[in-house]
Amino acid sequence: MSRQTKQRSAIHAALLDAGRPLLPQEILVDAQQQVPNLNLATVYRNLNLLVEEEVLVPVHLPGQPTRFELASHHHHHFQCKACDRVFDIHACSSEISKLAPKGFEVSDHDLTLYGRCPECK
Repeated sequence: MSRQTKQRSAIHAALLDAGRPLLPQEILVDAQQQVPNLNLATVYRNLNLLVEEEVLVPVHLPGQPTRFELASHHHHHFQCKACDRVFDIHACSSEISKLAPKGFEVSDHDLTLYGRCPECK
């Protein structure tokens, strides 16, 4: 495990405060409140380390740059088509595997809902 730096602490706090997956640029802007001289290269370097340490997980959405969030339980995402922000959905139907064709075995799944967030609707 790597040592805890003020940069890493600021990045973790930015993700914790947001409570949703963030783009590296969003993390930078928020983390600079604690570490004003923080730059994007340092954010990326720390994001990669935190993913390796399984503190963070990347969030991949089709046609979108990778976002990052704190590692937690299985969940899905909602992407606002107006502001492009991504939010966690803290529910998952146990019935989802029934959508697979007869005879198929589901080993994993990912679901993204799209629409407008409360601020944009």
